[in-house]
Amino acid sequence: MDKLLIRGGRPLKGEVQISGAKNAALPQLCAVLLSAEPITLHNVPQLQDVATMLKLLRHMGARADRMGASDDEVAIDASRIALPEAPYELVKTMRATIMVLGPLLARFGRARVSLPGGCAIGSRPVDQHIKGLQLMGADITVEHGYIVAQAQRLKGARISTDMVTVTGTENLLMAATLADGETVLENAAQEPEVADLAEMLIRMGARIEGHGGSRIRIEGVPRLHAPEGGHRIIPDRIEAGTFLCAAAAAGGDVLLKGARADHLEVVVDKLREAGAVIDSGADWMRVRADARPRAVNIRTSEYPLFPTDMQAQFMVLDCIAEGSATVTETIFENRFMHVNELLRLGARIEVDGHTAVVHGVERLSGAAVMATDLRASASLVIAGLVADGDTVVDRIYHLDRGYDRMEAKLRKLGADIERVR
Repeated sequence: MDKLLIRGGRPLKGEVQISGAKNAALPQLCAVLLSAEPITLHNVPQLQDVATMLKLLRHMGARADRMGASDDEVAIDASRIALPEAPYELVKTMRATIMVLGPLLARFGRARVSLPGGCAIGSRPVDQHIKGLQLMGADITVEHGYIVAQAQRLKGARISTDMVTVTGTENLLMAATLADGETVLENAAQEPEVADLAEMLIRMGARIEGHGGSRIRIEGVPRLHAPEGGHRIIPDRIEAGTFLCAAAAAGGDVLLKGARADHLEVVVDKLREAGAVIDSGADWMRVRADARPRAVNIRTSEYPLFPTDMQAQFMVLDCIAEGSATVTETIFENRFMHVNELLRLGARIEVDGHTAVVHGVERLSGAAVMATDLRASASLVIAGLVADGDTVVDRIYHLDRGYDRMEAKLRKLGADIERVR
């Protein structure tokens, strides 16, 4: 099992290229199931979760090949899907595979999808997906750990989910594109990744209005085609935010190429409050930090507020900041599992339910730690970058699920980090 060995204490300087967004790539890979025409996606990150999704598409009968000089293009031909099924063996490590349910049901009228797995950060129930598809006329049962769905043709409906759910919004959005009549999604997720999926579907011939807001209207069409020239996936705002936090914590001067500041406004505001200097253009961001950060309170919520996927990384900044801060997690009930590992590095953190009080210390000390989930692993890497001595981060397969060659990018910035096999 791979580990990361980090020798801390070095500032970060240089340029880093931000990869395509994991949370945009995964639903868009599912969206190719809606069309019988070959589709090319550009700026596809090299992640374990993407590899798992491609393996699932191939299992169903699709052709999926990486191309391009840097393997960041994927060509997929889903014209001959022989088995509209997602088996447990392929979905047990990744919850995003539930998003094949809507496209399979919309195009083929049937689907058999295992209840998903993924990071153990809390319950992410699929009942909102099922409820929405049932309102669109699907007959759905759960048998032996599988969602079994049938529908001669889905019908438009007004769907108001009980909670804001990103994957639920995306699943129902994709299903509605081929439904008979109009579908209105109320309480829809507003994340940039949802809007990017909608833009891809529109280029495929879908009729969608209101994406990026809480109310999305979809008028179903008989079929979808390949977008001309393919579709380019937006940059990963969470990867960009992670590098911003790393530079703000370790100090230095880092240029993020390909980053979108308009997708990270609240995170940028908080980093500036902590003392970092951040400049940006249409497709770049620059962060500079040369002093100990100031403690800043954060509270996670749905987009456009502070993202839960940035909570662990920002907590590390507070761990070495001047003063004390509160970190409140409102999305997932088990997303403080990184706290015990940060304590091993010398952090001072007190957890009470969904709130952690972080008392800043001047420095952390290197130690052996273990990643518990995707974003927790990123937080431990940042902590290792600022800690005195050596830090070993174990179970980094979590990191590989969502970060494209993170240690290589950090080495280009001057970090002393290596993968130990």
